[in-house]
Amino acid sequence: MKKLSLFILSLLILFSLTSCKKEEEIRTLRIYNWQDYIDDGTMEEGATSMLDDFKDYYFEKFNEKIEVIYDTFETNESMFNTLKTGKTTYDLVCPSEYMIMRMIKANMLIPFEEGKTPIYDQYASRYIQNLFSNTPTADGKTMADYAKGYMWGTVGLVYDPEYVTEEEMSSWNIMWDENYKGMVSTKDSIRDTYIAGVMHVYLAELIDLKAEYENGLITSAQYTAKINEIMNRCDDETLKLVLEDLQLLKKNLFGFEVDSGKTDIVNGKIRIQLAWSGDAVYSMLLAEEEDDKILAFSVPKEGSNIWFDGWVMPKGADTELAQAFVDFVSMPENAVRNMNMVGYTSAIAGQEVFDEISDWYDESYDEEGNQDTTDLIPYDVNYFFEGTLDDDCDGIIYTSTLTGQLYTQYPDLATVERCAIMQDFGEQNNRVIEMWASVKAVDLPLYVTIGFFVLVGVAIIFVATYSIVMKKHKNRFKR
Repeated sequence: MKKLSLFILSLLILFSLTSCKKEEEIRTLRIYNWQDYIDDGTMEEGATSMLDDFKDYYFEKFNEKIEVIYDTFETNESMFNTLKTGKTTYDLVCPSEYMIMRMIKANMLIPFEEGKTPIYDQYASRYIQNLFSNTPTADGKTMADYAKGYMWGTVGLVYDPEYVTEEEMSSWNIMWDENYKGMVSTKDSIRDTYIAGVMHVYLAELIDLKAEYENGLITSAQYTAKINEIMNRCDDETLKLVLEDLQLLKKNLFGFEVDSGKTDIVNGKIRIQLAWSGDAVYSMLLAEEEDDKILAFSVPKEGSNIWFDGWVMPKGADTELAQAFVDFVSMPENAVRNMNMVGYTSAIAGQEVFDEISDWYDESYDEEGNQDTTDLIPYDVNYFFEGTLDDDCDGIIYTSTLTGQLYTQYPDLATVERCAIMQDFGEQNNRVIEMWASVKAVDLPLYVTIGFFVLVGVAIIFVATYSIVMKKHKNRFKR
């Protein structure tokens, strides 16, 4: 009897310990994002981070404590390779558009559940949502099924208007213009510099296409679709033409850069820089704050790339936590926080976001709040904010320039119509990499090449002579 009592007591203790352990288990949301791409609470003393605020939000809404593990990556490719190994798992990742397509093709993602991100559905820009819905994926679905927009922008040219005119900057030709030899930089990136190359190769076709659209011969949708087709050409003939074109460009460059171009354009090392719109805004602000210099931004008239980074859920993800986080960062007030911290443009619209950019860019109000629109340009951003603004808001911001920070962050409708999404290179990926390797190969000056072969020749003669001498030396000892 005593033994039986001890056995029962042991079971009760074990059950109690197991129950306590279960109660102490805390779910963890694992996020993988770009470096410096979220409000980490460092902008103001005493501020909290977006991640800590989400934990509080989740507890208040669901009465459940959670933890968040937040890791960062530097490139889409490094992120992809990390996930492919399977050694590390994440619930939420934020790749760029082409990498999302690659991950879908590799069967790595889970679709979002309908109705699980109501805040995103309400406040995400209709333009961005339509862009996702109109981008098909390899499995017959669309980008909207697998991704929710986070940040977006264009690829264009930052320039110093004291040295280059707005008219010159309206075409991709400027990067190849020998009048600016050594004053141009481009991205040390296959995809971004390839965009410049392919648009320049097919410049005449793009100009004719633009004329067709402006003369009403094709619709806006047809215009954008054709630009998309041209920009995504990567057949062997196109690769050959782009290689030749980029080799010419290389002779005109100050150099290839990853991040230094943002400051090179400010300190005058270069006058023209291929840039993402978010980095362009950074350079513009830095130039104005440090040197009282005004920089400008251009999306060439022939067309360019519109890009976005979006939240996706890898297979095995805790979809409940992942979708709750997407909804949380999609609140307009949180979108504003992230924009202020990161400097890029959120995919989220809403009145709070509009009010914030109005505070930044609208030049029609004085310090007392009086409005005077004389000599200012009414800039319409309704295509982006449609359906998310208060009834009494007209979606107009008054500005003195169409090449400044407002245009850089929110290009007008005419600009986005001539921008397209760049697809994954697919089966041609290795061929594109080979082409890029040829572009980046070091070109030695003629005198260095001649000197090299002279040295090789001298070395061959020396070795041959030395071998003959040693052979004679050995034969002498044999005798």
